[in-house]
Amino acid sequence: MPYDLVIKNGLVINSDSECYADVAIDGAVIRAIGQGLRGKEEVDAQGCYVIPGGIDPHVHLQLPLGDQISADSFADGTIAAACGGTTTVIDFATPQPEESMVAALAARRAEADGRVAIDYGLHMTIPTWHGADRARLTEIPAVLAAGCATFKLYQAYAGYMLDDEALFRALQAVGAAGGRAVLHSETGPLLEMLRTAALAQGCTSAVWHERTRPTALEASAIQRATVLAHLARCPLFVFHIGCADGVAALTAARQRGLDVLGESCPHYLFFTDEEHLDSPAGHLYICAPPLRSAADQAAIWQALANDQLQVVSTDHCPWTPAQKTQPDFTRVPGGIPGIEARLALIHHGGVVQGRLSRQRWVQLCATNAARWMGLANKGVLAPGYQADVVIFDPQQEHVVSLSSLHEKSGWSPYAGMAMQGWPRTIFLGGKAIVVDGAYVGSPGDGRFVARHV
Repeated sequence: MPYDLVIKNGLVINSDSECYADVAIDGAVIRAIGQGLRGKEEVDAQGCYVIPGGIDPHVHLQLPLGDQISADSFADGTIAAACGGTTTVIDFATPQPEESMVAALAARRAEADGRVAIDYGLHMTIPTWHGADRARLTEIPAVLAAGCATFKLYQAYAGYMLDDEALFRALQAVGAAGGRAVLHSETGPLLEMLRTAALAQGCTSAVWHERTRPTALEASAIQRATVLAHLARCPLFVFHIGCADGVAALTAARQRGLDVLGESCPHYLFFTDEEHLDSPAGHLYICAPPLRSAADQAAIWQALANDQLQVVSTDHCPWTPAQKTQPDFTRVPGGIPGIEARLALIHHGGVVQGRLSRQRWVQLCATNAARWMGLANKGVLAPGYQADVVIFDPQQEHVVSLSSLHEKSGWSPYAGMAMQGWPRTIFLGGKAIVVDGAYVGSPGDGRFVARHV
């Protein structure tokens, strides 16, 4: 009997192997990988890579911040992700002071369900007001049971920041319940002092965003957090590392046998503080941690190649130019858009430029995140796994433009960038949602994925 769908003649790339083969799909599941397979429908991938759907474990869609909301809704942002070859994202649920974590999870799901174009999960944020309340931490097992396996902790930002005691207490509670922690790691109180001092001296331009966030304070925060996570017996994943000092702190922890991983993001790999923050459009490039030096950028590429960092996410946080135009750097909402171009960017800057192997590219953009984040049947092309598949044309010359992107922020740091390689056709659970670069799916194709680690 023929399979429902066979993707033929492509170079099938997993995190640990590659071979020319056909991929056979029945319904939403991969059934076989081999030669000469036949399907009721057949798609020719000659000359292309066939890889697992991308997984972006760090995005911010329709993010509320004061009286503003980030530009990409769950529908818009996931359509953009789909067109870039990402088939699963993980966003965030954040409880309000009087709201339970379970209620916050349900409310965030209500915003996304029926609207997402691809699959999604949620991290549960433990903000200051919950981290300081021991009773709130007893909610963690219920959140885990509801399919939210990871908890976001902060060492910076008023309202979110946990001091070391609260951080340790939260890590203990998460670890004891069988969950995992993801972390924004900067030394928040000192950063606020430095920012206030800079403003007092009349320093308001965007470059001061980086100058008031020294790499040593990022590294020292990572060092403290990894020790606390180890003592609490809680696996830890450090978000958005963009400097050599941060890599060194994480690497030292891993060399001591601590259960910690780290990620970086495309903006740290393609932009620098000198060239972008210190420019008339510098406010657009404000994110936290900030862009760093060219030397830091080279260190991040090297760390991704040698497994000092394990994942590339986007930290996609799309604000419009109007939203990011503020009187001084401290008032600019942090974040850079990039959900659509991630897979192609890392292929171009990594594989094409000789920094990464094709298998490492798949590890960084799909497999490692799936394994650590509890996406049990994703991130691998093998029988029994969900048929989230990307046909990627490694020879396609593509110039990123605002007219071609599906993101809604009205600007992109990657606009005008020429790259080699772009996704051609994408399947979500065996259904074609992008065909020859055109989105053919529908908001609502995706679903909430319960994760367990």
